[in-house]
Amino acid sequence: MSAEGLAAARRAMERRGIDPVAIKAFDRFYGMLEGGAQGLIPESTIAPLTGVPALGEVEASEEERREALRRVAIVKLNGGLGTSMGLTGPKTVLKVRGDLTFLDIIARQVLALRARFGVDLPLLLMNSFRTREESLAALAAYPDLPVDGLPLDFVQNAEPKLTADTLEPVHWPADPSLEWCPPGHGDVYTSLAATGVLDRLREKGIRYIFLANADNLGATCDPDIAAWLLADDVPYAAEVCERTANDRKGGHLAVRRSDGQLVLRDSAMVAPGEDRYFQDNVRHPLFHANNIWVDLDVLAGLLDQRGGVLELPIIVNRKTVDPTDKSSTKVIQIESAMGAAIEVFPGSRAIAVPRSRFRPVKSTNELLLVQSDVFDLDDDANLVSTIDHPEPSILLSSAYAMVPDFQARFPHGVPSMRDCTSLTVTGDATFGAGVRCVGDVEVTRDGDIADGSVLGGRSGEDTTDVGAADEGTIG
Repeated sequence: MSAEGLAAARRAMERRGIDPVAIKAFDRFYGMLEGGAQGLIPESTIAPLTGVPALGEVEASEEERREALRRVAIVKLNGGLGTSMGLTGPKTVLKVRGDLTFLDIIARQVLALRARFGVDLPLLLMNSFRTREESLAALAAYPDLPVDGLPLDFVQNAEPKLTADTLEPVHWPADPSLEWCPPGHGDVYTSLAATGVLDRLREKGIRYIFLANADNLGATCDPDIAAWLLADDVPYAAEVCERTANDRKGGHLAVRRSDGQLVLRDSAMVAPGEDRYFQDNVRHPLFHANNIWVDLDVLAGLLDQRGGVLELPIIVNRKTVDPTDKSSTKVIQIESAMGAAIEVFPGSRAIAVPRSRFRPVKSTNELLLVQSDVFDLDDDANLVSTIDHPEPSILLSSAYAMVPDFQARFPHGVPSMRDCTSLTVTGDATFGAGVRCVGDVEVTRDGDIADGSVLGGRSGEDTTDVGAADEGTIG
């Protein structure tokens, strides 16, 4: 830990042409890191968030929706490579519904909203230096998507990864590009300003941006929320969903006791020994969906007041320089979360939304579910459920964790899941065409599952013929 480490990082960022305000933000975080900051939020400092208004309570006319959408732009966070799923390019060019990628679905959703309301609803991607070229090439299939005077994307800033023991920029000759990382999606506010996109949006009369992860297939631009924002003059709104046992590790909003301000507490912000409070979905009944609405006029004012830096809480992300090689040099990535900005906006609000607005694909478990017949795409490219009962839980073995391996084991597509309550695969099986899962299904052994098999119950012994189509159990 030394001034030399910060100086070396600053020189590297200046050589790369990083915006001075982004370097200023990095300086602040580096000082916090060197001082031992962990960005923790102890349970004693917060109170549970309750009494949140629900989207179903919002009433708006078609004209109010139309006028609201005229003042909104969509910003999708598109900086991820999906390395945890075995991908090397932008995660959003992965096919998730038939031949449609995340970006196809997003583009079609935007075009459908434009057609329905007769508005020029802008879409912008916040790309990283690793995702821009391929993502823009994918969107070229939609020539009507660009809005006059606005880009289709802007590129978030980059910062050096820091060697964990010295806090100096890491040196990795095998692949120098791995020496750099995006500074977390909290950088969206700095990047909007630094690229000039913030000013251009405001010049076109855009009042609000809807921010969401590009891999969240449920995160559509809801005109009712847009109308509510304008009617109530809301400076910042975060969407929250009812928390279940499966969401115990997800971030949640809370009320800071000292001043009543809303704050976001992610898992990395939990004080040692307080996981039991963080994971208590009765005490903290709502989780943060990372769908955010921001008043650009208020944002611009805050950035002016603070010299371009919102002063978000720090996230200390410990990784290896090569994320695919756990034996490579240990590094620290200094990050921030865009949702943490809720504590910076006076009068920020939360709105409870249906679970259908939170449909992320972070693992192949979720990929299987959204590819299955549990869902369909409607005429406006919205992901809609085809069932009227709880969705099946899915747990695949490590053999399926990487997308190429997942695809090899489902060469004809994923099985029918509409009548399934749970699917657990602990073995390494390859599924044939037209396989159907019924009830609670567990596949424990390796081998091929024949075309047309009906799987139900726990698998049999290893000597059972995996290719047999048995009603009830499968081996």
